[in-house]
Amino acid sequence: QVQLVESGGGLVQAGGSLRLSCAASRSIFSINAMGWYCQAPGKQRELVAPLTSGGVTNYADSVKGRFTISRDNDKNTVYLQMNSLKPEDTAVYYCNAKLLYVSGSNANYWGQGTQVTVSS
Repeated sequence: QVQLVESGGGLVQAGGSLRLSCAASRSIFSINAMGWYCQAPGKQRELVAPLTSGGVTNYADSVKGRFTISRDNDKNTVYLQMNSLKPEDTAVYYCNAKLLYVSGSNANYWGQGTQVTVSS
């Protein structure tokens, strides 16, 4: 299992920046993939920025060039740097961790979410 705790959300004006943090309860080396999702009111949760254990990312088109996912292995923490924020980025942002087991099964773990609100 893994527990995830997010922080760093808040209210920012359009064009501003925020950095979200996701602290994991275990070494992120042992986690097959992590990532950030967002869920706006009335919409489904969608993938924003994944990060595999090998360091591969694949950003959603809507955030390419503006958001950057990174990790600090010593702190077991994954970050999402969000620049040039737009009102449409307003959502609850969730950290996700995926574990793949030898048996072939897998498990998804979620943080509690952190609200990001971008005013125009």
